[in-house]
Amino acid sequence: MTDFEQDIEQGEQGRIGFDFRGFLFKALNLWKLVLLSIGIALLVAYFINVRKPNIYQLNSLISIESEQNPFFTANTSISFNWGGVSGKVGKIMTSVKTRTHNELVVDSLKYYMNYFVKGKYRFEDVYKNAPFEFKPDMQQGQILGQTIGVRIKDDDNFEIFAVFESEAATAQRYGDKSKVNITLPLGEFQQTFQFGNPIKLSFLSGTIEKRVGRALVPGTEYYIQFLNFDSVVYQYQSGVKIAPFSGSSSAVLTLSLIGTNKAKIVDYLNATAAILSRTELERKNLYATNTIKFIDSSLNNADADVRRATDMMNEFRKKNKVFNVTEEMISTNEKLKMLDVEREAENAKLKYLNSLEDYLRTKTDYTKIAAPSSVGIQEGNIVSSVSTITGLAIERQSLEYTTKEGSILFKELDRRIDAEKNVLLETIGATKRTINGQLININQRIGRLESELSKLPEDQQEFLKIERTLSLSQEAYDIYLSKRGEAAIVKAANVSDIVVIDEAKDIGNGPIGPKKSLNYMMALMVGFFSPMFLIFVVYLLDNTIHGSDEVEKLSKIPIIGLIGKYNYKNNLVVYEKPKSAVAESFRAIRSSLQFIYKNQPNPENKGRTLMVTSSVSGEGKTFCSINMATAYALSGKKTILLGLDLRKPKIFGDFNIQNDLGIVNYLIGDSTLEEVTLKSHIENLDVIPSGPIPPNPSEILMGDNLKVFMAHLRDNYDIIVMDTPPLGLVTDALELSNFADATVFLVRLDYTKKGMLSLVNAKYRTGELKNVYYLLNFYKHKSNHNYGYGYGYGYGYGYGYGVYGNAYHERDKKGLVSRLKRLLKRLQ
Repeated sequence: MTDFEQDIEQGEQGRIGFDFRGFLFKALNLWKLVLLSIGIALLVAYFINVRKPNIYQLNSLISIESEQNPFFTANTSISFNWGGVSGKVGKIMTSVKTRTHNELVVDSLKYYMNYFVKGKYRFEDVYKNAPFEFKPDMQQGQILGQTIGVRIKDDDNFEIFAVFESEAATAQRYGDKSKVNITLPLGEFQQTFQFGNPIKLSFLSGTIEKRVGRALVPGTEYYIQFLNFDSVVYQYQSGVKIAPFSGSSSAVLTLSLIGTNKAKIVDYLNATAAILSRTELERKNLYATNTIKFIDSSLNNADADVRRATDMMNEFRKKNKVFNVTEEMISTNEKLKMLDVEREAENAKLKYLNSLEDYLRTKTDYTKIAAPSSVGIQEGNIVSSVSTITGLAIERQSLEYTTKEGSILFKELDRRIDAEKNVLLETIGATKRTINGQLININQRIGRLESELSKLPEDQQEFLKIERTLSLSQEAYDIYLSKRGEAAIVKAANVSDIVVIDEAKDIGNGPIGPKKSLNYMMALMVGFFSPMFLIFVVYLLDNTIHGSDEVEKLSKIPIIGLIGKYNYKNNLVVYEKPKSAVAESFRAIRSSLQFIYKNQPNPENKGRTLMVTSSVSGEGKTFCSINMATAYALSGKKTILLGLDLRKPKIFGDFNIQNDLGIVNYLIGDSTLEEVTLKSHIENLDVIPSGPIPPNPSEILMGDNLKVFMAHLRDNYDIIVMDTPPLGLVTDALELSNFADATVFLVRLDYTKKGMLSLVNAKYRTGELKNVYYLLNFYKHKSNHNYGYGYGYGYGYGYGYGVYGNAYHERDKKGLVSRLKRLLKRLQ
């Protein structure tokens, strides 16, 4: 294998890779496409921006306090604490995200109902800016999803209008949130109503009332829309955010919400804080409320005892006369009164402890325990345990709103409650034994005093007994009444642990979205990278040769010259436009061929042959054949042009000759060489056309007559130019290559496929093609091709372009219309 053949094989195997520079220049050449794509993307981004509503974010600040309930002070011996701020903060943050809490907020604000007006691009939410308010009938269904129009007619009347495309729809009763199926009037609906009068329709029930201070403009149209309550709750449940204000202020929380209407955001955040504060206060007051209920019950019993004792005293006085009792007996009676009060107090404690013990053993909800101080129990262990159990029970109750049953959090709370309950039961038992001992002592003392009074007459004994009962009942009543007042005052003075620091307020905050600049940036990126990706894909899939650099990479066969694109009426450019750049290109090729012929042996100075072929039809073989023959003829060489493309003959048309007789006739023996040889109007140039198309062109060219024919032509002509069929389509050219001293393989840029050069390399390597050279046709000097390629091939770039110089090349003298056409074609 020769070095040249090795270079061909290496170029075929490994020289082609991704040409980034070529891709870059390809993209630069298509800058108009990239610019157009960017413009379209920016236009799309603009329409997206103007059609999307502005998005706002507003905030409010709340704090979580950790205060003892005043009802559980040292004076009352009651304590009540939820376990500190940290525990409460977590519960509050979780409560805000619960469905139950958001249901309360949505229901209070009626956010399941929207008010719209038609904007330029969409429906605009006007919320409270509508001049009227719709008050739905909570027990009747309101149609879901359908926009119901309200057209203002005058100050007293309005019109309900809608278009229904179906006779059935779904409605929701917002009283119990149930859904019902309703029947609709198909088609257009219109009906006039008066402000304040009830509306009773199958799809809409309620009243529309005018807002104070809002003007009613006749003809103005508004729209009402009802939404699925659960969907709205879920929207706000997932939309509202709560987080610590800062790491150093964990008890201060930030509430935030994003939406398209700032007024709705403000109301939702403030309602969230208000409802949260209210529910937390209700839970905090639960212990005090249960204590008040217990005191009320005891107060009612004490009041009944006072009434009975009073009635007994009045009845006794009616029946008996007034009598005197000695001072000594009065003193004894007073002592009995005091002991009775002590005994009653101890009995009340014992009764409370028995009730508490029974409650702890039989109940599981420990949020309803009354405070021990309500009966005067000051035992620290009991007071502390009751407070702890109640606090844990309330904490567990709060956790039920946010956590599924079976959670480890419930198990931990239940364990702590059980442990505290066991301690409390033991304390109750010990305290009861102490109280029973005190009761025995009191009863003994009462017995001794009563024995002294037994010396008095029976009527005096009865009087003193009734008086003691009345006094005891009154004392008990006064104690319970005092405690009832104390409990009521404490409950009224109680405050929520949630304090609003900074209410949500519209202070002119700008929108946080849509991110218009981001959209434009994304559009810029999409507009740029989309065509670049398309160009990249096309570039990868493109198997067409675009420049001399690609030919150099695909094959080591030399390039003999470049022929530029030249629009002319016929193929006789060298003859009719001798000063054109294309004509100069052919003369340059002629010079290069002369150098090649000199290095070849030529016995007896016979004529030289030049075969012009290509891969497929349409690459300019006939054009190049005619002009190469013309270039030799004009130089004084006796030249003959052979139309050897027997399948698709062409050359006869440009010379105004007939194709009735030609090479086919000679090869089959029907005509002589003189009969088929025709003189052209160009000096020193003869033409032999192909003649009629034969049924077996390959067999004709393989006959011995062709050898005789070519030998005769060599003896009589200096240059023989053979216009042959495409090498990539038929085998005729391979047969003719045996008679060629030089073969020009035509490569039409932007047309010839890269794989065809592999075919040429293979034919050359096997010896089927010899002395082959590439000729680049339709060459255009582009910045994205042929970089680094230049004057090594003589006249290099210029000849398709006319850049060789105005002094040497003839300018194309065309009118304005032709120039405009050329410009438009270049833009395409």
